[in-house]
Amino acid sequence: MKSKRPSVTGNRPSTRPSTGASRGASATRRPERVPAPEPTRQQGAVQSKVRLADKFEAYFAHHSTSAIDSLVRLLESPFQSLMTWLVIAIAVAIPAALYIGFANLQHLGENWEGSSQVSVFLRPETTDARAEEMRTKLATRADIAKVVYVSPAKGLEEFKAQSGLGEVVDSLEKNPLPGTLLVTPRLQNGSDAAITSLEQSLLADPAVADVRLDMQWVKRLQQLLTLGKKMVFGLGGLLALGVLLVIGNTIRLAIENRRDEILVVKLVGGTDAYVARPFLYTGLWYGIGGGLLALVILGIGFFWVSSTVDQLADLYQSNFRLQGLGFFGSIQLVLLAGLTGWVGAWIAVFKHLIQIQPR
Repeated sequence: MKSKRPSVTGNRPSTRPSTGASRGASATRRPERVPAPEPTRQQGAVQSKVRLADKFEAYFAHHSTSAIDSLVRLLESPFQSLMTWLVIAIAVAIPAALYIGFANLQHLGENWEGSSQVSVFLRPETTDARAEEMRTKLATRADIAKVVYVSPAKGLEEFKAQSGLGEVVDSLEKNPLPGTLLVTPRLQNGSDAAITSLEQSLLADPAVADVRLDMQWVKRLQQLLTLGKKMVFGLGGLLALGVLLVIGNTIRLAIENRRDEILVVKLVGGTDAYVARPFLYTGLWYGIGGGLLALVILGIGFFWVSSTVDQLADLYQSNFRLQGLGFFGSIQLVLLAGLTGWVGAWIAVFKHLIQIQPR
């Protein structure tokens, strides 16, 4: 008997999957791209602040580096730097010393002006009571600082003690000296109008015989001091110009010595301001160093002269003492010298840096 073969198509299980199922099972899904979220305004402000802070940090870092590097370069050549500092110190110390001298003379002149007295001679018939009444009345005036009454008897005693003519004075039958009012005016700069007004008002009193007022020497002294002050400022300006030229020439030589370095920095994008900073700080250090040495020179000269001035003042029974610049004056002198050095370096730097351009 022939066995029946099973039907291949009918009984064999189908191993081919369906078209829809196979595409769904075999195909791999790609992840969808999610768009990046746009930065908010707050995040943008924070980023801009961070970038601005970085710029400021880099700016100040370069300034500090330039300042320190320029100072180190000066200290690496101490002899050459010391010579430049000494030249600047002498140029600064000369007008400063003259200014100190004229300031002390002006102070002394103000003391002399304040101690100048107007001698008001009273008539012989004026009694002591009347003179005291006049003294009290004049002391209340705004243009008068102090009034002292010297009676005829007291004036005679002072004359005997100072003249050494005691026997001659004792032989006099009558005291020839009148009563005197010593008036110390409170006048500003010895104004002619104020002096004339005071003199006329004193002469208007019927008890006054004569008024002696000699303020011309104070006026001459004031004019001489004003002239001297102008000369000091003129000399200071000329010496400041000399400092500018010295520092400018020194900076020019430094620029020429570093010409190749400047060209390289400009080739990689360095600006003129970036290149100029070390040289500007060099000029600043030159000025500050010269100002400090000028203070040393002034201090030595002050202590050398002050003892002699004190002895001279003691001989004239005066409490005048020589005055220096003081702390704030010394700081101002150093800062002024540093500013002068910076200006000289700035002129030299921006004049010569423009000529150095990469080709």
